[in-house]
Amino acid sequence: MPDKDGYPTKKELGKISVWDINDLHGLMEYVEYLWHWEDYFERDGNTYTLHTGGWSGNEDIIGSLMSNQMFWMFNWYQSQRGGHYIFARHALEEEKEETT
Repeated sequence: MPDKDGYPTKKELGKISVWDINDLHGLMEYVEYLWHWEDYFERDGNTYTLHTGGWSGNEDIIGSLMSNQMFWMFNWYQSQRGGHYIFARHALEEEKEETT
């Protein structure tokens, strides 16, 4: 649970940093729970669009996602100046799921 001011704790950020790459949706549900301003977190299927709004707590969450190297390598799609991020399951992973 975020602290009294709504900021994610070091423990929560640490969980994000080591989250299993095979649980994308579980990780993003956790991120959404911690995210400040629910309107700045969007999901469309396997694509997640996050806007930090310049809030340092959301920036800390993005930093933890970045430190989870496997997550970032396989799910980061796009970043734009101003704190806009898009994450999407790698196309090869989607194809693999469809054939099984």
